[in-house]
Amino acid sequence: MKTSIATVSISGSLPEKLDAIQKAGFDGIEIFEQDFIAHDGSPRDVGNMIRDMGLDITLFQPFRDFESLPEPLRAKAFDRAERKFDLMQELGTDLVLICSSCHPEAIGGIDRAAADFHELGERAAKRGLRVGYEALAWGKHVDDHRDAWEIVRRADHENVGLIVDSFHTLSRKLDPNSIRSVPGDKIFFVQLADAPLIDMDLLYWSRHFRNMPGEGDLDVTGFMQAVMATGYSGPISLEIFNDQFRGGSPTTIAKDGHRSLIALMDDVRRAEPTVTVDMPAMPPRIGVDGVSFVEFASRGAEAEQLEAMLQTLGFEKAGNHIAKNLALWTQGDVRIVVNRETEGYASSAYTMHGTTVCDIGLSVDNAAATVARAMALGANTFNQPVGPGELDIPAIRGLSGSVMHFIDEESGLSNVWSVEFTSDENVGTGAGLRSIDHLAQTMSYDEMLSWSLFYTSLFSMGKSPMFDVVDPDGLVRSQALETKDGSFRITLNGAETHRTMAGNFLADSFGASVQHIALATDDIFATRDAMAERGFKPLPMSDNYYADLAARFTLSDEKLSKLKAGSILYDEDANGAFYQFYSQPYAGGMFFEIVQRKGGYAGYGAPNAPFRIAAQKRLMRPKGMPKA
Repeated sequence: MKTSIATVSISGSLPEKLDAIQKAGFDGIEIFEQDFIAHDGSPRDVGNMIRDMGLDITLFQPFRDFESLPEPLRAKAFDRAERKFDLMQELGTDLVLICSSCHPEAIGGIDRAAADFHELGERAAKRGLRVGYEALAWGKHVDDHRDAWEIVRRADHENVGLIVDSFHTLSRKLDPNSIRSVPGDKIFFVQLADAPLIDMDLLYWSRHFRNMPGEGDLDVTGFMQAVMATGYSGPISLEIFNDQFRGGSPTTIAKDGHRSLIALMDDVRRAEPTVTVDMPAMPPRIGVDGVSFVEFASRGAEAEQLEAMLQTLGFEKAGNHIAKNLALWTQGDVRIVVNRETEGYASSAYTMHGTTVCDIGLSVDNAAATVARAMALGANTFNQPVGPGELDIPAIRGLSGSVMHFIDEESGLSNVWSVEFTSDENVGTGAGLRSIDHLAQTMSYDEMLSWSLFYTSLFSMGKSPMFDVVDPDGLVRSQALETKDGSFRITLNGAETHRTMAGNFLADSFGASVQHIALATDDIFATRDAMAERGFKPLPMSDNYYADLAARFTLSDEKLSKLKAGSILYDEDANGAFYQFYSQPYAGGMFFEIVQRKGGYAGYGAPNAPFRIAAQKRLMRPKGMPKA
């Protein structure tokens, strides 16, 4: 499988784009004319630069407003085409994309357009070049790949073929299965883009909101199933127009693009087993059974404060590591490791971020397969020396350089707690916490699509629509990802300004990944009381919140009083109810959340988020005051 990406898809100068594309693992590029014109090298120099990096020029584009023009515009269009043919030969590429005309004087007509393309095919053949025709979703006369194919079919020239683009087909809600009737050798090129479902002008939607396959809501998998069923064996390329990407990191965007293509084509061959996809085998998306452990890097007084808070939450120390300065704290199925090491990865994480979640351990179906799939998708593995008596647990790098370890039953890795830790048999019953409900990771808004793609391409997880959380000083974008059975949930929170609580946490911690951990209980009132006996101090909520709660929901006076007394927040929907309360912020803005789900409630208490953030900010340092 030959992978390609249009240079317009990522930011930077042409050399910067090429460097990022090459490092991400692509085989070739679509050279966008604007990128070439803005560069100061000759066409031959540009072509040599691209090939010297091990890349092919898979397509030159775009050539606009060609077909069905009256004279003298028709003659001028052919003259323009000849000049572009000269340029293509200098660059060293043989295929040009011609998009359906939007010219105000274009006459239209299938036969007229076919005649134009037949003549252009004759001219291209004399130079050893090919012409691909693409239907723009907003084309004046041709806005459907079926009409574009009919023009190509009637043009009846071996140097003229069809170019299909997932966005132009799926944005107009056309059935991609109609592509199956096109001979594979007449499809000259395939362009891919996903997009969020937004009701807006097609041209504006296309130019500003496209994203990588798997990052949006379009059925790009179904589209590619139809394409591959034709026997198509040419390049599979990304053409992404996105305002966010234009200002992002070329390296990150290119890497995400390559990851999206690998994940997409793996999905295609699993959904359509009869098609041939020329790429190495890889494990399927990995099932996650939950969070095995969360590890904090901490030291000195900060570590003591963290462990004191864990005690108020009902955790008890269950043992120490056999060789390292690690303490294991447990309650129910929750394991929290406090790492005080002064050497190695955790020490570096503490130096960078202060007290921070440096490692997340996931219980997966197959640990080795998880790393194998992650590597196929371009993830970076993590390794550090394994001491005597320690297990070699597979791991990769996660958000902000943090680590994700993978533990399974079959390999014996789940025995790590008895193998590597001493056991304290006097562990008590705790405060009723049974599991980790979800982890909340904070990042810049620009990183959200990237990490959503990371999780959903590696694990068997779905994603909810993105929504805005109102902070008193700005907006935070949030999106939840979770397994079908809810055994693993993670929320991604994107900050656009340092003035928000999420943005302030990022700034103070120099980009730490996990801002809060939500712990599940089956009886939030009993858990709250048990924690109170241990000295737990909840996040205090305003009386106004409970007055509003009484107006929003039908709650008895007794229940409302219990909620208020425990600083417990409440939400409900048609499927069930949700209870939650919070610790006060610690270590620069991290916090714990305690939740109880009733019935089929599957949300995260989003209506309560603005009030929780406001309450937290009242306890944190005032605006403008520097960090001590």
